[in-house]
Amino acid sequence: MRLATDVSRSDAAGLPVPRRVAVLSVHTSPLAQPGTGDAGGMNVYVLQSALKMARRGVEVEIFTRATSSSDQPLVRVAPGVLVRNVVAGPFEGLDKYDLPTQLCAFTAGVLRAEATHEPGYYDIVHSHYWLSGQVGWLARDRWAVPLVHTAHTLAAVKNAALADGDAPEPALRAVGEQQVVDEADRLIVNTEHEAQQLVSLHNADPARIDVVHPGVDLETFTPGDRGAARAALGLDPDEQIVAFVGRIQPLKAPDVALRAAAKLPGVRVLVAGGPSGSGLQAPDGLVRLAADLGISDRVTFLPPQSREQLVNVYRAADLVAVPSYSESFGLVAVEAQACGTPVAAAAVGGLPVAVRDGETGLLVDGHDDGDWAHAIGDLLRRADGMRAAAAAHAATFSWEHTVDALLAGYGRAIADYRARHQPAARRTGRRFARRRGVRA
Repeated sequence: MRLATDVSRSDAAGLPVPRRVAVLSVHTSPLAQPGTGDAGGMNVYVLQSALKMARRGVEVEIFTRATSSSDQPLVRVAPGVLVRNVVAGPFEGLDKYDLPTQLCAFTAGVLRAEATHEPGYYDIVHSHYWLSGQVGWLARDRWAVPLVHTAHTLAAVKNAALADGDAPEPALRAVGEQQVVDEADRLIVNTEHEAQQLVSLHNADPARIDVVHPGVDLETFTPGDRGAARAALGLDPDEQIVAFVGRIQPLKAPDVALRAAAKLPGVRVLVAGGPSGSGLQAPDGLVRLAADLGISDRVTFLPPQSREQLVNVYRAADLVAVPSYSESFGLVAVEAQACGTPVAAAAVGGLPVAVRDGETGLLVDGHDDGDWAHAIGDLLRRADGMRAAAAAHAATFSWEHTVDALLAGYGRAIADYRARHQPAARRTGRRFARRRGVRA
């Protein structure tokens, strides 16, 4: 059995600190613009945690699938952070649900990259989403290092709360998720609620689960001048504005925000995001809905925004609506609050952790238009009194805290893996030495 070389550092608790982490993100690149295609909070999580780990001397190599012929095989994002664009299948037009057909090709690319180095080049593998977990499982066995996995979403959870018109996750995903849960050395989840779901739905071992809250860039997302933000976006300085930020898909329920606003005279909806997936199914569906509701003149559509541009969206809004049917955490909710903007959020998944009900925003049960209109109207009246609390709450979610917890989870995974496998490796080495007539 080939074992990685010893990790050279330990933290204050005596846990090993990896020198180099292989991060797998098959279906979406951390370099992709969040808010369109399949790019969202997971992209932000992967990139920001990698950047913060690199600043602590932990090198991170991120493997993702190339989606354009112009993608360079290697992209050095920052000192210590390398993105590897692996060619697996056609560059464009491949839906996320077709990606299982390309896992063999992707895995081959990952293993070939490692094979150019000495054994023990990576100390640990961290896979994101179930497709990456399938690859990570094989890489773990080949490299003899622990596998840490973050699901981000679960098929059973999404299927239990489908929006109208949304397609259920296929059975093969549920099977694949169960396999990864069974094989991973440790599981990283965003909230305690998600940990409970892994235990109840997939019979995960609670002792192998670490709760790690995602963070927010507290240097970029800060409170600021609302009037200046509105001027930058060409918005009326006196209107009441509700913002929706994210992918335009049934899961994220932007239609709920529009239907609620239609019941609130004078309220403008600011939508920042693009179509999900390939964008070919119904890219203009929300535009048509606004017309059907008779509020086209009160809806402003913006394309997906960079982080620096997104700050103006959050600052310009009186509140941000996050009406998702399923949300493992809700980075948009925390980013908005970091800018001092309260949030109306669905009471699902990790959103009750991201938003303090009645203090930094409001949680809404269900997706009834009337209930959302009532909650938004109430929050618009109370928003000014929540701004300071919203910013203070968001300040508890930093990427530094996230990386603290991630590295502790990595350390536990490495220590447990050593304890399980090194005695067997030493016995194998002694037997080999005896066969060669050498003292082990």
